Amino acid sequence: MKRTAFATGLAALALAAMLFSIPAGAAPEAASAAAPAAQAPASVAAPKMEAHEAASDEFDPGKNKRLLDISSKLRCLVCQNQTIAESNADLALDLRRQVREQIAAGKTDDEIIRYMTDRYGDFVLYKPPFKATTALLWVGPVALLVIVLGWYVFSVRRRRSQPDPESRPLTAKEREEAERLLGGYGDGKTGEKK
Repeated sequence: MKRTAFATGLAALALAAMLFSIPAGAAPEAASAAAPAAQAPASVAAPKMEAHEAASDEFDPGKNKRLLDISSKLRCLVCQNQTIAESNADLALDLRRQVREQIAAGKTDDEIIRYMTDRYGDFVLYKPPFKATTALLWVGPVALLVIVLGWYVFSVRRRRSQPDPESRPLTAKEREEAERLLGGYGDGKTGEKK
């Protein structure tokens, strides 16, 4: 029984090693060598990759740095306010895997970013380029600020140009009404009763 568990554990390790060591587009001989191990029972399958493990499963520091640099330029389409390097959403994990596969395939950073924008549009870029389709993203906040400031300046100037209704003198009718309401407190200057 112990020997069977040990053999199953070894098979799982071998399968995991083969899955992570064969780059995409590798020679068919390597893929056919992995096929018998891939037929292992489901209980032996490689574990699902967790979010904190998805950042990097390679040991090459150069590729890891490229993965993080590219991932920090791409927006998580689920979170929208995080890069795929920061996000733990399933889609962000998928996008990081795609980036990792393309790095392993030998593509340049520009080719990888172009692939992502072709597939998902400019919205996938954390800092989209300025062009006709993204002009509103760049100009919109500034235009809104200018409109609000213009409205404020116009309102203040209009208010200053209108006479203040409290600064004009009272008409005779208004004065009589005020005296009647004040009950005879008369001259309006000292507040003393006549």
